[in-house]
Amino acid sequence: MRETTRAAAIQTIQRELTAFARRARGKAAELHPELSLVAFSVLDLIIERDGCQAAAVADHFLLDKSTVSRQVGALEQLGYLTREVDPGNRRNYHLRPTPEGRRIAGEAERRRRDAFTERFLEWDDDDLRRLAGYLARYNVTS
Repeated sequence: MRETTRAAAIQTIQRELTAFARRARGKAAELHPELSLVAFSVLDLIIERDGCQAAAVADHFLLDKSTVSRQVGALEQLGYLTREVDPGNRRNYHLRPTPEGRRIAGEAERRRRDAFTERFLEWDDDDLRRLAGYLARYNVTS
C-alpha cells in the first residue's frame, strides 16, 4: 500500500471510529439518560465479573480511579451497585451489582443488540465475520 493511500486509510479509520464512539454515547444516553456510556460499561464489567474492586475496573478501562469513583457513586445512588467490605483486605471494597442493576443492564444489552442487528441487516455473513475479526484484532493490540 502506498504511503499516501495508507495515511488516507488511517485517517478514514480514525474518523469512522470517532463517529462510532459518538453514536455509542448517544445510544447510551437514549437507553438511560442518567447514565453515561462509561457508567454502563462499568456496570457491564462488574456484572460480567460477578463483582470486583474499583481498582480492577480502572485497570481494565485504563481510567483514573477518580473517574471510576464518580461512576460507581452514580451507579450506587441509582441502586445498581453495592459496596461490600473485602474480607481479605478491610480497606478495600468489592463492588457487586444489585438485582435492579442486572435488570437495567440486561435491558440495555437487549436494546444495543437489537440496534446492532438492525444496522447490519444488509451486510452478508462474510462481511460481518471480517469486521468482527478486524475489530477484535484492533482491540487486542493496545
